[in-house]
Amino acid sequence: MICKEILDKLDQLSPSSFAMDWDNSGFLVGDGNSEVSRVLIAVDATLDVVNEAVEKKVNLLLTHHPMIFDPIKRVVADDVIGKKILTLAKNNICYACMHTNFDVMGMADAVADELSLKRKSVLDVTYEDDISKEGLGRIGLLPREVSLKELAEIVKLKFHIPNVILYGEGDRIVEKVAICGGSGGFAIPHAMKGGAQVLITGDITYHKALDAMEQGLSIIDAGHFGIEKIFIPYMKDFFEKELRQITVFCSEQEEIGNVL
Repeated sequence: MICKEILDKLDQLSPSSFAMDWDNSGFLVGDGNSEVSRVLIAVDATLDVVNEAVEKKVNLLLTHHPMIFDPIKRVVADDVIGKKILTLAKNNICYACMHTNFDVMGMADAVADELSLKRKSVLDVTYEDDISKEGLGRIGLLPREVSLKELAEIVKLKFHIPNVILYGEGDRIVEKVAICGGSGGFAIPHAMKGGAQVLITGDITYHKALDAMEQGLSIIDAGHFGIEKIFIPYMKDFFEKELRQITVFCSEQEEIGNVL
């Protein structure tokens, strides 16, 4: 199967038209006419992941976050981005990413479903027409009321996370929840407007957390990687259902940074 055909399938799943204007999702390295029989799925195209792609002899590396984000003026081996591009090109490995288009059409519902949210709706609407609204994150009701401490334990269990940061009183009882994968500081006003009692996301700064708490919004910070790693099993399942002729590998990538 040629790379272009796979990219078309991926675009049907999470159309590029839903990506944010500032994003760089899509096909970033390689020849679209290349034959692809093996794919490696990861969250980030780190050097370790690129080397893993080489070791596994894949033809396509697919990640959630873009390896190339800011404009680059040169591709040389003594630059980390250049080294990764050259390694991929040398080994005839195509590279694509599905970032904010997947956040909108994929991630948002997937993470809400992990918590079994009821009466869910879009947290931050980024697209709207006469038929539907789409956007980042979801807001809805838990199956039952729980304490913040219990919810933190549920988040750790559902998303396979060893630790989270809880901003709020552990014995506070909550039911209405907002959840947004990745770096969700921008979602705080949307969560408050929607009446959420707690926002589950990542990369929350101390001052943003303090301001949110003083306005009645508790926060569970599950880390940037913690929630978004759902991209890997989600896409594995998609390939196994829709692109069964492709051999799928899931990266052994782990979260960067450890709580000691």
